[in-house]
Amino acid sequence: MLTLTFLVTTVIDLYIMVLLLRIWMQWVRCDFYNPFSQFIVKITQPIIGPLRRIIPSPGPIDSASLLLAYILATLKFPLLMLIQAGALAVDPLNLLVGLLTLLKAAGQLVFWVIIIRSLMSWVSQGRSPMDYVLFQLSEPLMAPIRRIIPAMGGIDFSAMVVILILYLLNYLGMDLFQGLWYQL
Repeated sequence: MLTLTFLVTTVIDLYIMVLLLRIWMQWVRCDFYNPFSQFIVKITQPIIGPLRRIIPSPGPIDSASLLLAYILATLKFPLLMLIQAGALAVDPLNLLVGLLTLLKAAGQLVFWVIIIRSLMSWVSQGRSPMDYVLFQLSEPLMAPIRRIIPAMGGIDFSAMVVILILYLLNYLGMDLFQGLWYQL
């Protein structure tokens, strides 16, 4: 059972993150000719393409991708309960759990984008095509902090501040939703 739980959780979480990444890339107007951007579009297009015909985007946020991510996040908890307990729990509270799962996945996505951008800044120093996409994604979060806390001694502390804020929000989620937050 643990293997199946791990597999289902990983597949659902990864696809939710890819959908959220697609939304985020559209929101910041990422370069969609970049190979990484093309990969994200190609992995989500078979499902999002037909869904977009039904649910058009009213603004800069792709509502079809957001709806699919929310549906997957909402189905994750009952599916895990079915695997672990053998009973399907259909409850209106699952809608709130889906929203919390989506928020936690968004926080994890921001965390990993910041971490990967920071690590790649040491290795590739801006020459990789993925560097540009990571820069476009993380700069709207890091630039306001950089205005308050400038680089000292050539070290940019804005990534650490964003990560500390994400940790703060994660601990807030643990405090508010004690038993549930760990299962999301």
